[in-house]
Amino acid sequence: MHVIINIFHINDLKRGFVLTTIRHFEQGDMPLLGELYSTVSSKGNVVFWWVGTEENWENVYCAFEDGKMVAKGQVSIINIVPPGRSEDSRHSIYLNLKTIPEREGDYDLLEKVYQSLLLRALELKETLSKDYKTTLCVGNDSAEVLNTQFFEKVKGFSHYNSLFKMKHNLSDGLSEPTLAKELEFATWNMETPEEDEHYLELEAEIWPETPLGKERLAEFKQNPLWTSLVVREGEKVAGSLMVWQEEKGGYIENVFVLEPWRRSGIAKYMLFQALSYFRTHGLEEASLMVLTENDSALRLYESVEFILTNEERRYRIEL
Repeated sequence: MHVIINIFHINDLKRGFVLTTIRHFEQGDMPLLGELYSTVSSKGNVVFWWVGTEENWENVYCAFEDGKMVAKGQVSIINIVPPGRSEDSRHSIYLNLKTIPEREGDYDLLEKVYQSLLLRALELKETLSKDYKTTLCVGNDSAEVLNTQFFEKVKGFSHYNSLFKMKHNLSDGLSEPTLAKELEFATWNMETPEEDEHYLELEAEIWPETPLGKERLAEFKQNPLWTSLVVREGEKVAGSLMVWQEEKGGYIENVFVLEPWRRSGIAKYMLFQALSYFRTHGLEEASLMVLTENDSALRLYESVEFILTNEERRYRIEL
């Protein structure tokens, strides 16, 4: 359903009454979206979602004033808990809301767009299993102080984790680590539903509260150069990670090693192979995200010359 909301409000005495129109994103808004992104990103590190394909635009709301896009927000289901998981598991819906820099502290504008996003999030929640609760989450760069204050102080979101973004310059060479003789490395393209389900069962052992779910896995697999790398002992999966291309760089996701194969160099070996995969395809850098309190993972990534670039902080409420 196409929604247009016209709102009169007073931003300051000099501007007087300003008509704010909030509606779904449209194809003709692309130039204005580009201008918004340029102004928002000019201030440094920000978490700014792209609008995606047209089928996703029902999840995207934009605010316009005097022919200018002054804010953009969108929501997306990130985690869908499959049947049979722990009752502590949670579906996750994330939102992203950005304004032009001079309006970062305009809580009236933020509130208007947030209400549209909240209503859409509630609609999305109704499509999810009622066996599990749903959290509404937001992630901001640590430098986005004013935007974060809106969610914490005005909307009651609470901090639940933080992640470092790390990057690796692919022009730097590394020595290939060794892999135990009983272990075998391979790519795993998960070409059947049964393979997808097997992977998701393994992944849920590592992250039982926020399992990936088949919908999110399907989204990952649509990325350019997507594949998974896996180490097996016989028929058993010992460890895995996923890779794909984002712009001119490669991205690494869901790095895990199962018990009893931990602390045997598998993760480092898989990372080396991931970096080699990116080089083979002419990419310039690799990136990944890691929980800030995960000291062992930080040491692992630093050992293959990933460096910290910025921090993302995530907040949530129960929806």
